[in-house]
Amino acid sequence: MTVSMFLNTLTPKFYVALTGTSSLISGLILIFEWWYFRKYGTSFIEQVSVSHLRPLLGGVDNNSSNNSNSSNGDSDSNRQSVSECKVWRNPLNLFRGAEYNRYTWVTGREPLTYYDMNLSAQDHQTFFTCDSDHLRPADAIMQKAWRERNPQARISAAHEALEINEIRSRVEVPLIASSTIWEIKLLPKCATAYILLAEEEATTIAEAEKLFKQALKAGDGCYRRSQQLQHHGSQYEAQHRRDTNVLVYIKRRLAMCARRLGRTREAVKMMRDLMKEFPLLSMFNIHENLLEALLELQAYADVQAVLAKYDDISLPKSATICYTAALLKARAVSDKFSPEAASRRGLSTAEMNAVEAIHRAVEFNPHVPKYLLEMKSLILPPEHILKRGDSEAIAYAFFHLAHWKRVEGALNLLHCTWEGTFRMIPYPLEKGHLFYPYPICTETADRELLPSFHEVSVYPKKELPFFILFTAGLCSFTAMLALLTHQFPELMGVFAKAMIDIFCSAEFRDWNCKSIFMRVEDELEIPPAPQSHHFQN
Repeated sequence: MTVSMFLNTLTPKFYVALTGTSSLISGLILIFEWWYFRKYGTSFIEQVSVSHLRPLLGGVDNNSSNNSNSSNGDSDSNRQSVSECKVWRNPLNLFRGAEYNRYTWVTGREPLTYYDMNLSAQDHQTFFTCDSDHLRPADAIMQKAWRERNPQARISAAHEALEINEIRSRVEVPLIASSTIWEIKLLPKCATAYILLAEEEATTIAEAEKLFKQALKAGDGCYRRSQQLQHHGSQYEAQHRRDTNVLVYIKRRLAMCARRLGRTREAVKMMRDLMKEFPLLSMFNIHENLLEALLELQAYADVQAVLAKYDDISLPKSATICYTAALLKARAVSDKFSPEAASRRGLSTAEMNAVEAIHRAVEFNPHVPKYLLEMKSLILPPEHILKRGDSEAIAYAFFHLAHWKRVEGALNLLHCTWEGTFRMIPYPLEKGHLFYPYPICTETADRELLPSFHEVSVYPKKELPFFILFTAGLCSFTAMLALLTHQFPELMGVFAKAMIDIFCSAEFRDWNCKSIFMRVEDELEIPPAPQSHHFQN
């Protein structure tokens, strides 16, 4: 009785306001859900429900017992997924002062993210420091400089480390054990200080090369001294390992400077010598620098020789390896390739090999073709990349797009065949075709590595979450109700009262559609339809 009295006091304006407010709120939720999905790749409501509400409600995975039985069988694929989601140092990374900072000065945009620069700081601390740095004043200063966030503070610390070495100081080193004879030594130059200045303070590649040459003199001397003492204890061994990393880094960057300045043959020689001198240091991926330089020289036979060594099933793959192999095979047939002729006569053996190589490369990294075909705009590559991710695709296309353009018909062959790869890969991506299944973590890592003004390429395309579809339907439904209530306030008010009465009544199961329309007719005083008269014979 109370509910009926309350409903009778409601005016049509109340229903208009109610449906309009509901439509507005659901529309705001829809906009927020869509923005959150575009930015983070997941539904906010779904994430909160799974992360916070489910544990409170005591939700447990029903398949946990079944999954525990099959966990051993899936351990290999899980380990592979974790390794493929590892972030790697970009072997072709640019120079901060001479390239990244110049981009910022011109455009006002920051090409590097904080996450990317923080990873670089961790790399520098790993490669350029050791536990005995506190024994040498300059190295102690550089150990703090690599942890410094402010670029100007890092540069000032590097200058301070070099100034210390300019002062002749008495170093108490006995010439003979347990002897009183001492010598005066000039402290060796700090190679890591020159590295920091070359990377961050130099505004041109030529300036960076001069600083790296000074670093090479200092680093080579430190390397030779520590090489003689490396077997005297763990402390000397760690110092020799640090000096080796410093020397390899300097020589590699000098080769990259020569490549940037157009001295490509000199750069190739420096890279080859470096790979021969330190064959076990594969962490720097110097062979990828060598491949790019050889492609610039159009020394395709040498490129094939390098691929034969590194494109092995037991070695980790990269976009540079896969797409360079595809480019070489495409080069043999691309100048005469025609899709119309191929559809009539079929593919020849060489064309089939080229297409299979392209499919292999696209399966490894499906983001690269859009950059090579200029369907997406390129940005400066980050200092770290995620293999098989958008960051690796940008780093590869940034340096190798010119090589694909130089081979006549290669981009045309890529354009005609690359999308055929996705017909060969199972969907959903529970397994791959030639490689392991495409990892699901690439989007999250790429969003951390790439700047916010870049639209991250996502593969596979994610379906819209349920809650976005639900809020879209709710918004549309409430908007339609608001429009109908505004146009037909009395009729919609009667419908609303009738529906509420049905759900509030204890006998709502006995109601049917006929009773609802009878109430509508009574409220609106609609005259009954005239009855037809039937005559009987």
